[in-house]
Amino acid sequence: MSSAEPPRRLDDEARRLLLRLAHDSIDAGLRTGAPLRIDPADYTGELGAERACFVTLRMSDKSLRGCIGSMEAVRILAADVAGNAWAAASQDPRFAPLRRDEYHELHVHISVLSPLEPLTVRSQRELLEGIRPGIDGLLVREGNRRGTLLPAVWEVLHDAGRFVFEVRRKAGLPGDYWSPTMTFHRYTAESFD
Repeated sequence: MSSAEPPRRLDDEARRLLLRLAHDSIDAGLRTGAPLRIDPADYTGELGAERACFVTLRMSDKSLRGCIGSMEAVRILAADVAGNAWAAASQDPRFAPLRRDEYHELHVHISVLSPLEPLTVRSQRELLEGIRPGIDGLLVREGNRRGTLLPAVWEVLHDAGRFVFEVRRKAGLPGDYWSPTMTFHRYTAESFD
């Protein structure tokens, strides 16, 4: 089993620009009901490359306020950040849409994902051996169900067995579910706020 490709590192200026785009997109969404429009011709380098990301929103008291992302690259990184930031603020089914009076308490966290790497495993034991605690995020798919946990979740769930259990539950499956048709992918993430 090969290791997941590490994400290309973003420099400090790219990180600042992406965080600004996320904030600006949420602000635009609150004013217009739509995310900030991104013209791909305006972006080069890593911001203009097709990359997938997750945007996590927390309030000033650290409580989760939304998290939406893309598992696979389908648009340039600048557009993915802008779209996912507004979606996290307005479409996460766990929360009511963000209100204007909450905007100034918002803390934005971005995770830029590496490409998905399939894990070919035939048992729970092989799956646990194939993921790297503290490093890998995990995506599970079974039929039309899917669930993922970002690598940052290792900060809360330190045990690989528990991590896999919770990914399955997030997919709407029993935590100990196993099927030969279930697929797994691992990935890494570069996270910043």
